Amino acid sequence: MTETSLTSGRFLPLTRFSVPGRIAVNAGTAAEWRTATLTEIRRETPRAATFRFAVPGWAGHLPGQHLLLRLTAEDGYTAQRHYSIASPPDDTGHVELTLDRVEGGEVSGWFHTVAEPGDRVAVRGPLSGFFAWPGDRPALLLGAGSGVVPLMSMVRHHRARGLDVPLRLLVSARGPRDLIYADEYGAETIPLFTRDAPPGVPVGRMSAAHVAPLMAAAPPGGWEAYVCGSNAFAEHASRLLVEAGQPVDRIRVERFG
Repeated sequence: MTETSLTSGRFLPLTRFSVPGRIAVNAGTAAEWRTATLTEIRRETPRAATFRFAVPGWAGHLPGQHLLLRLTAEDGYTAQRHYSIASPPDDTGHVELTLDRVEGGEVSGWFHTVAEPGDRVAVRGPLSGFFAWPGDRPALLLGAGSGVVPLMSMVRHHRARGLDVPLRLLVSARGPRDLIYADEYGAETIPLFTRDAPPGVPVGRMSAAHVAPLMAAAPPGGWEAYVCGSNAFAEHASRLLVEAGQPVDRIRVERFG
């Protein structure tokens, strides 16, 4: 997603179909705008924060889905962006979005510099069943930067439900200070750092050496792979998976840029 500069004022309150191989989405629910009230802001990294919203009537979602968010300024100008949902489905009546501050970004810039609890926005969703993970199959998750957001919804769902289906997360960040959700990761997660790392931890981009052991440890029936990040990362990570033997039709990719 590419954002442009905001020139208007402060923003104010305001049939089923299926994707082949994935989850059906209720078109009626997905088309309805709901008012979401910002209730909490949590800093994750110097450039990323989580925004928690109360959304009365929210129909719930599956890990990996996203929503469409709309801001409306005093002069009537509107801006809309698609954002992955970070919270697990069981967080009834609430959704959480974790947003990077994009340089010159009108929506992310508003959230990071102006938004405060009590502000209201409009949301529509959940959207897309292609990237959804219902928790019924082993999942291998590869993410970079804010691409970890929908994957964290999957991890949180896995923990909240106490699922015994295998799940592994390989997440890449520039350095420890840039690792979103750093305090939440457990044994299922392998963090990688591309620019700086703690003493004794190698620095470098995701490689075949990181993916191969996870593929070798695949459960019976193999993994369903989910890849999320920038265009460059998505292509790189997908290529690593294919070269390691992951079937192409079992790789789900969500990218931004």
